[in-house]
Amino acid sequence: MPSPNEGSFLPEEDLLNTILDGLKRTVSEYTTATTESACPTVRSMFSNLTAETLKMQGEMYQLIEQQNQYAAPVPHAMKSDVDKQLQEMQNTVQQTRQLISQKTSGLAPTSHTPNVPMHQPNVQPTH
Repeated sequence: MPSPNEGSFLPEEDLLNTILDGLKRTVSEYTTATTESACPTVRSMFSNLTAETLKMQGEMYQLIEQQNQYAAPVPHAMKSDVDKQLQEMQNTVQQTRQLISQKTSGLAPTSHTPNVPMHQPNVQPTH
């Protein structure tokens, strides 16, 4: 029986891994765009795109894993290691929030006056 991608220039395994790698890069770029966005609408759009792309990346990974296309099994993290990393990240978030609060406590609600008027969003966020 012929394979679905017969005649393709790459084997299916390579195609799937290329897509997976592309999704990983896209998530990275969307994350950067989210953190760099000053406009709430644009930030929300990139946040949504990041979440959707992460979901696709996870689905692609599961497909590749189900087809046993990884040379070596992916080691699973110990719950205690994950819990430790989670606690460290939560501590970092708390410390960052405290620092931001300390640094902005004396500032007026808006410390920067825009030099251009607010504009209507040209992309409607999806829910």
